Amino acid sequence: MNFFEDNNNILIGVAIGAIVPVLGYIAVEIIFDVLTNAGMMDEVTSGSSTRRQRTLSLIAICSNIIAVQFFKKRKFEKILNGIVTATMIYAVFWILAFKII
Repeated sequence: MNFFEDNNNILIGVAIGAIVPVLGYIAVEIIFDVLTNAGMMDEVTSGSSTRRQRTLSLIAICSNIIAVQFFKKRKFEKILNGIVTATMIYAVFWILAFKII
C-alpha cells in the first residue's frame, strides 16, 4: 500500500491543492527571473508589475492541473475532490484580488 491509498480523503486533497500552486508560483517566478536576467524577457516596470503578478498567480493556480491528472489516473476520487475544492477557492481569491468580473 502507498500513502495515498491509505489516506484517500478530501483533507489530503485540499492540502495538496493548496501546496501545489505555491510551488508552481515559486517555480514560474524563478523561470521568469532567469529569463529576465538572460535578456530574453523584459524587465518588470511599475506599469507591468500588476500584469506579471496576475499572470504568475494564474499560472500557479493552473499548475493544479498536473495534480488533478495524476490523481484522476489513479482513481483517488476523494483526493481529487479536495484538489478541485482548493483550486476553486484560489480562483475566487484570484478574481477578487484582480477584480476581473
